[in-house]
Amino acid sequence: MSRMIGAGSTAIVETRTRGKLIAYWSVTILLAASVTMSGIGQLMQLGGNLELVTKLGYPVYILTILGIWKVLGAIALVMPGFPRLKEWAHAGIFFLMTGAAISHVFANDYGDSGFSILLPLFYAALNIASWALRPMNRKL
Repeated sequence: MSRMIGAGSTAIVETRTRGKLIAYWSVTILLAASVTMSGIGQLMQLGGNLELVTKLGYPVYILTILGIWKVLGAIALVMPGFPRLKEWAHAGIFFLMTGAAISHVFANDYGDSGFSILLPLFYAALNIASWALRPMNRKL
């Protein structure tokens, strides 16, 4: 009888682990795709990025810096191995997104219904979820 209980417990643990892994990859891929598209948009100065940074009072060359770091950070999140690099990528994305939200607040640029603040905070929340759900082999 104990053998059946053990098998049932193992199945529950494996199901939870599989569910957590699926949640991790879903959130991480969504985050990496969003950050990559944003970075490419900044590198190519598409979608109003030029107007946005000048409105916030930043120099135009910041688009190149942010674009490169975003693309590299997204790559770091999805590539295998390098847990310390992933920690740094998560930290960088968190600071980048919360800094973007704060920049919009200080510039009184809330966008439609606060979209300019809510979007980077949503990405920061995705980043936190990805970090919290990461499997053991991606932890330090």
